[in-house]
Amino acid sequence: MTDQIYSSITGKKKAGKKSFAVLIDPDKVDQREIAKLVQLGIEAEVDYFLVGGSLVISNHLDEVVKQIKKLGTIPVILFPGAPSQVSRFADALLYLSLISGRNAELLIGQHVISAPLVKQSGLEIISTGYMVIDGGAPTTVSYISNASPIPANKNEIAICTAMAGEMLGMKLIYMDAGSGAERSISESMIAAVAGVIDIPLVIGGGINDPEKAYLNCKAGADIIVVGNSIEKDPSLIMEMSAAVHSVPVRL
Repeated sequence: MTDQIYSSITGKKKAGKKSFAVLIDPDKVDQREIAKLVQLGIEAEVDYFLVGGSLVISNHLDEVVKQIKKLGTIPVILFPGAPSQVSRFADALLYLSLISGRNAELLIGQHVISAPLVKQSGLEIISTGYMVIDGGAPTTVSYISNASPIPANKNEIAICTAMAGEMLGMKLIYMDAGSGAERSISESMIAAVAGVIDIPLVIGGGINDPEKAYLNCKAGADIIVVGNSIEKDPSLIMEMSAAVHSVPVRL
């Protein structure tokens, strides 16, 4: 296992550059759609493809990852919703621990089950403190996790949770309002969390227009992840990526 992807992420953060990632759910794409997303991603200079979902009921995770890798050179990072969502063909895996909830299975239980498989995969493992933030509507992740999200107006809870994740050794903090969220995470919460941690901050959920992506980056997000909005309108990749990459560099 190498740290090539994580070094890329931290290198961009150190240089003050923002990154854009497109989330692909294997359950929702076919080969033609994947080809279109990859081509748009190349043209838009997308930084990363995230692959995964809360359920992934289809049985073609490997095929999706291999097709993305075959069609381009954009790194593929797994965003697993369960221990079974591991593909050795990807470049890295976000090893998610749901630090915002109190469900022991998603804090460490499923990791104990998946550890041998993950170790044998040879993937670069990026330990990630995963924080679900209330996005105004029930989401698959909140239902599956059986854990209440952090209230959208409780910045202090988000701050302390992120600080704890970093001090426990997490390499990333990922704050997510969930797929199909009615509202994205507030700029005030993003700024508050970004101000107390040194590790990269990933923001996803409810980001449905370029302006939101831009403002989230200005507030302190290092990586913006968009999935649901792009599923509805793939052409948004160009605008979203341009907005993220247009944020002035701040060292």
